[in-house]
Amino acid sequence: MPNIDLPPDLIALETRAWQEIQAGAQTVDTAHAVQSAITEHAKATRQNRYEVEAALKERVRHPK
Repeated sequence: MPNIDLPPDLIALETRAWQEIQAGAQTVDTAHAVQSAITEHAKATRQNRYEVEAALKERVRHPK
């Protein structure tokens, strides 16, 4: 996977969403906010949207 730049605000948003998922309480608003933020970040940085999402989930859900 290419090196993907992930800003702290995007990491924090995905972290909140992941916590909600684990608690069985994710809202549509949170899910939409994460997806929108991923799309906007990918567009702004000219990166592949799916690679950004995969890198973000890897970073938050499976930290090294």
